Amino acid sequence: MNNIELTIKSVLSVFLIVFTFISLTYGQQSQKNQVNWLSWSEALELQESEPKKMYINISTEWCGWCKKMDKTTFTEPEVVAYLNANYYAIKFDAEQTETILYNGNEFIFRPGKKRGVHELALSLLNGQLGYPGFVMLDEEHSRILISPGYKEAPAVMKELRFGVDEAYKYSSYEDYTPKH
Repeated sequence: MNNIELTIKSVLSVFLIVFTFISLTYGQQSQKNQVNWLSWSEALELQESEPKKMYINISTEWCGWCKKMDKTTFTEPEVVAYLNANYYAIKFDAEQTETILYNGNEFIFRPGKKRGVHELALSLLNGQLGYPGFVMLDEEHSRILISPGYKEAPAVMKELRFGVDEAYKYSSYEDYTPKH
């Protein structure tokens, strides 16, 4: 092997090491800036060993406002950090067809003329379907709040703090002012 071949191999080796380092660093960083969305069953399983409040994002594949929130609100560093630290964040497709057993009840997909709906989404939203829709449950799975519609980060942060501060025990959401 001549010196030129060794130099090219050395440069390529260094490039590969640097590229790998940057890829790993970027991958870890991007994971830190994402909501750790769980399925309903994953959250319930985690809830058994470490109870936390649940924040349920009820959406559909076709919902434009849901996609907009995923790209904006749910990428805001404050929202991501607070949600990941204090809640089990659940992404629930209101049109999924998987049967879910929960609290001794079987929740199924109900087909409709145009689209159907999963009974668990219907139950969580108290029959008021609209996407996106958000539901917060406490550690015992009692409903804290139902919150319909698109929201920007400050509105989501108020809701998240309402749950963490347990303000629902002494105040309505409308009268609540976050402590921080």
